[in-house]
Amino acid sequence: MLRRSEESRLTSWYFEIDRKLLFAVAILMLVGIWAMVTAGSVAAERMNPPQPWHFFLLKMLPFYGIGLVTLFVASALPRKMVMSVAWLNIIACLVLLLITLFSPMVVKGSTRWVNLFGFSVMPSDLMKPGFIVITAWFLDRLARVSGSDGIFFSKRAWKIDGWPAYLVIFVPMLFIIFRHPDIGTAFLYAAVFFAMLFLAGLPFLLLGIAFGLFGFMGAFAFMSSAHFKARILTWLGMGGDNYQIRKSVEAIKNGGLFGSGEDAFIKQSLPDAHTDFIYSAIVEDSGALLACALILGLFYVLRQLVTDAARARDRFVFYVAGGVFALFGAQVCINIASALGVFPPKGMTLPFISYGGSSFIAFCLTFGLLLALVREDKWK
Repeated sequence: MLRRSEESRLTSWYFEIDRKLLFAVAILMLVGIWAMVTAGSVAAERMNPPQPWHFFLLKMLPFYGIGLVTLFVASALPRKMVMSVAWLNIIACLVLLLITLFSPMVVKGSTRWVNLFGFSVMPSDLMKPGFIVITAWFLDRLARVSGSDGIFFSKRAWKIDGWPAYLVIFVPMLFIIFRHPDIGTAFLYAAVFFAMLFLAGLPFLLLGIAFGLFGFMGAFAFMSSAHFKARILTWLGMGGDNYQIRKSVEAIKNGGLFGSGEDAFIKQSLPDAHTDFIYSAIVEDSGALLACALILGLFYVLRQLVTDAARARDRFVFYVAGGVFALFGAQVCINIASALGVFPPKGMTLPFISYGGSSFIAFCLTFGLLLALVREDKWK
């Protein structure tokens, strides 16, 4: 047992860290491992040729190991190292995104992947922690130099080392992600960005303009991307076969309150039961009661993020916590809403639950960096 009176780095880390948030994330990871056994086994059996039940679990084991190490090591970093890791993350992902333009690894017809040390990784997923931290750093820096004029109207904020410097880094990245096409992820980045701007004091007039930009982006994507257009029309019931959504809703209905257990058969024909529609597979296996408990667990994480943001003494930490809240909350809502058929399928993972090494490591790094900043803000 660790005692607060002990003088060691491990003791200091343990008593200074946000243990409630850390333990909540750890529980979600355990649920994800269980889901890889139940939902992953069904997905493995449908492969050609069929694979053993532990196929996806074994594929995820290296990512579980890397993710856990990343989470704990990142949570012990000082603020300067957090910034260094964030910049390294952005630079590395920019290089990987450029590789997707010229020499991508194609997975299910998508060119958003690259081969890295024998693993298929998605740079747009891995970039999320760096994007949030660097955006928060820019917002905090601009607030300091802009003074009472604000970061949106100050002339100082629009000099070359202000908003132009930020936009020249991230707009090309967003363009590459949009071009893949990975429109869902592009919208996710834009939503997190505007959420952080709102926390930074974005006036309601500009917020209205931002919603207009969202509408324009959606209309442009609908007109320019046949894949995006087909998904929207299929979801609206105006074209194509919404087989995925129908099977997802059927699996949820078949689960009832207490789950079907061994009689859970609909998930066997549910596409992407281990990734996009893992929530439906969980409901059919374990029932609505345990599925609601999972939602409560996810919302508990969101509650802790709000608490960390509210208690932050440093504006930079407040922005980071707000950005992580927006990212985590948006992915949770989109994934579950897609499973319920009230939102078009976006191919977005359920954080810490769905199969996907890039997403898992990205969220481990995101929460590790946040825990480090919250710890230092609270105690140092």
